Amino acid sequence: MLKEAIYHRPKNEFAYAYDKHTLHITLRTKRNDIHSVQLIFGDPYIWKDGEWQIQKIAMQKTGNDSLFDYWFAAVKPEFRRMRYGFEITDTKGETLIYGEKGFYSTIMLDDPAYYFCFPFLNEVDVFDAPKWVKDTVWYQIFPERFANGDPSNDPVGTLEWGSTDPTYDNLFGGDLEGVIKHLDYLVELGISGIYFTPIFKASSNHKYDTIDYFEIDPAFGDKLTFKRLVQEAHKRGIRIMLDAVFNHSGFYFPPFQDVLKNGEKSKYKDWFHIHEFPIKTEPVPNYDTFAFTPFMPKFNTGNPEVKEYLLEVGRYWVREFDIDGWRLDVANEVDHQFWREFRKEVRAIKPDVYILGEIWHDAQEWLSGDQFDAVMNYPFTYGALNFFAKDTMKAVEFTETIQRVIHMYSRNVNEVAFNLLGSHDTPRISDIAGFDKEKIKQLFAFQLSFTGSPCIYYGDEIGMTGGQDPGCRKCMVWEEDRQDKELLTHVKKLIQLRKTYPLLANDGEIRFIDANDDTNHFIFTKETDSELLVVIMNHGEEAINLKLPIDLTSFHNEFEELYAGEKLVLEDQHEAIIEVPQNGFKFLLFTRK
Repeated sequence: MLKEAIYHRPKNEFAYAYDKHTLHITLRTKRNDIHSVQLIFGDPYIWKDGEWQIQKIAMQKTGNDSLFDYWFAAVKPEFRRMRYGFEITDTKGETLIYGEKGFYSTIMLDDPAYYFCFPFLNEVDVFDAPKWVKDTVWYQIFPERFANGDPSNDPVGTLEWGSTDPTYDNLFGGDLEGVIKHLDYLVELGISGIYFTPIFKASSNHKYDTIDYFEIDPAFGDKLTFKRLVQEAHKRGIRIMLDAVFNHSGFYFPPFQDVLKNGEKSKYKDWFHIHEFPIKTEPVPNYDTFAFTPFMPKFNTGNPEVKEYLLEVGRYWVREFDIDGWRLDVANEVDHQFWREFRKEVRAIKPDVYILGEIWHDAQEWLSGDQFDAVMNYPFTYGALNFFAKDTMKAVEFTETIQRVIHMYSRNVNEVAFNLLGSHDTPRISDIAGFDKEKIKQLFAFQLSFTGSPCIYYGDEIGMTGGQDPGCRKCMVWEEDRQDKELLTHVKKLIQLRKTYPLLANDGEIRFIDANDDTNHFIFTKETDSELLVVIMNHGEEAINLKLPIDLTSFHNEFEELYAGEKLVLEDQHEAIIEVPQNGFKFLLFTRK
């Protein structure tokens, strides 16, 4: 037994309150080193005849990555408090007890302090992401490029829609009215949430250089138009999430302009991180910025005036316009205390506001229930693109990557994870996949059958192309003869299936049960007490006849392939053979007897 690889801590993703009655406990061990794990647990105050009273339950191996296995148990402690440890047996038959103070050869019953402690399951500490997010399929809109619904607000120099490739500074007149006019398109697609990149007054076409956080950019319309957009979206069951840039302002943000003009005498000098006066922008700015661009000076969010200004921005758009979520740009560079206060302030106005951080790496520090509900799940994105689109991963490495993503966070977090394939910051998935439609269809099939809250970047559903920013920000194609109708039908069908069958969304416990590099296929399952969903993805160059590595004897012989809508019958429950085409997939639904 490799004790050095065994790891647990009684917090974060390893021990947490899933709901007001249930604790989730996870243990990490060396891959393929451990045969079984028993969770030892008991109330620290229950004793009999001088011995602490314990129970045991078997932990389930829920997955593995390239180095570790993960073991899981859900427990409902009677009095909501628990001491616990692990009885670990390796593949050679050695058994050890693991607790807070280390390893022991026998279960110690004279003192619960040998074991890990979950002091009390306080309901207020349960991670409380909005329930509606689990059932939401998002659509990301870059407003300047989605649709021009009102030419009267076009800025000087606006080009004809789609007349040339996007650059860092050209304009095509996309606006909020254009979104309103195409809401029914989104309803037909199956969308239930819109994520807008910034819509506030700014000097660029991307609007991440905010000038006024309390005004709609005139090129997009006005507040009345935006209020109507929110109302019309809500009528159609579509939520609205705005993008907030609280890490930095734009160069032409009035307080920063005041600092440029008045230097050390400016009343706003402490709103930013200025190293010295006078201010210089070249060759490198002498103030903190986003990256090294002088046009995005970084806010000092520790300053009480800055904090209150930005908190009121968060409150204002929720209070006055009834938005449903905030996506927070460059969220990892803003102090944690600010985000804690931000959550309290916006939740006080609307308790089910969704708070999404832009963080590209492991974000556990922001996902303990006091800051964000989720982050943009780029580790998921990288895995999916590397396997399905780029072919730089084989099936085993891919499933290990995704299982690591799953075990990075608690199940509460995974259920609302913002799972994207493309965005305004990445090349189009069509380009990454080498314009191979079958690869793109597989990408969508995986994304829309996986746990979490999926997001589609505008136009990906019709096969739009484009390289790295700004190439990925082309004008939406509205001419139907230029849209990939087959791909659009495919995405619509997947979204409808996700809505119809909860196991394709967030019901059930997900398990990766098979992966093979020779055929380049993998299988994962989701299971409840009454149903079993088996998802097979064949990313190989040939069709395969696959024997399911699952005991189906407790399920009915008749089952359904959901994508094709076919009713099928198992001839032999002990040897179920499924044919999967090249670059194809199957959604198999079994019901328990």
